Amino acid sequence: MDIKSTKLRFGIIGNDLKLSRAINVALQVASTDISVLINGESGTGKETIPQIIHQNSKRKHNNYIAVNCGAIPEGTIDSELFGHEKGSFTGANESRKGYFEAADNGTIFLDEIAELPLPSQARLLRVLENGEFIKVGSSKSQKTNVRILAATNENMLELVKKGKFREDLYYRLNTISIHLPPLRERGSDIHLLFKKFAADFADQYNTDPIKLNNDAITVLTHYSWPGNIRQLKNFVAQLSIIEKNREINGITLETYLPEKNISTPVIFKDESKEDLSEREILYKVLFDMKNDLTELKKITFNIINNSQVNGKNDSGLEIFKEIKEDLTKQNFEHDQTIEIEESLSLLQQEKRLIIKALNKHKDRRKDAAKELGISERTLYRKLKEFEL
Repeated sequence: MDIKSTKLRFGIIGNDLKLSRAINVALQVASTDISVLINGESGTGKETIPQIIHQNSKRKHNNYIAVNCGAIPEGTIDSELFGHEKGSFTGANESRKGYFEAADNGTIFLDEIAELPLPSQARLLRVLENGEFIKVGSSKSQKTNVRILAATNENMLELVKKGKFREDLYYRLNTISIHLPPLRERGSDIHLLFKKFAADFADQYNTDPIKLNNDAITVLTHYSWPGNIRQLKNFVAQLSIIEKNREINGITLETYLPEKNISTPVIFKDESKEDLSEREILYKVLFDMKNDLTELKKITFNIINNSQVNGKNDSGLEIFKEIKEDLTKQNFEHDQTIEIEESLSLLQQEKRLIIKALNKHKDRRKDAAKELGISERTLYRKLKEFEL
């Protein structure tokens, strides 16, 4: 199968050279059994490459299993991947096959491989090295003949340096690397995808497809699209539903686009963009609270001094009013305003930050976790803990 027919079969839109190169590499390695690591930003369509590889391999008539490593709680991921024996843990009422046993003679795709816990990484390495695994609660080794494909949007070498991902496993997985370019680097493909999505939604909603004039096309292709193809598709759906005028100009298009430069609060990330532990997040909350209280003390001290110099003897209520006016003049944001009776509990502050992150990203847990600087698994656990 060539690149053109592959694009048609898997519904891939675009003529970008980097995209075509990625598809070509996938076709070349399909006939082998070597491991492949697909990398690229979230929303670039990395899940399509493993399907291309599997469907063009000698394993195509056997099972293809896709697993999102970031969506499985840490406590159950070994059971999901490798299976478990009856009675091996609370709730294990019967033996269960894992994905590696079910995918025997087929292909298993591990998406978000960077989220795999270190103990599970050791188990996965054993499968890659000699095709063996052990079920949870068992001492008997089992064989499996499975091809492993993986994908990530993380910088794996950085994770290796930080000790968050095993170096030996990384090189085992990364026998062949396939990179998918972000949408902003694909030039005219952006408009091609827009037209495809517009036609699809027009059929779905029984309307005429949305079209763009030249100015709108320029705006569309110069936007950064941080959410890549997934964001573009949702954007076209929004336009198709809301806009009554089927031809969109540049000014109208800009009103629907999110701001290009969204500042990330310092509390969540530092300039090096390193992941923060829960303890570091709490420390940052404390430091922010301390800074706010210090600022409040300075303002109070200055007002009291000014009152004494001017010979005034203001009451506490009048001083508080002056403090409030002074804070307002300094353009404090609404969510930064200090309320005298606000709870200073760290847990309450942590819960508030999680709620704000979820609201900002419209309950997309992966984006919220990235904003908070914690793993999606940790966020999942916190949501259960706070009953959110």
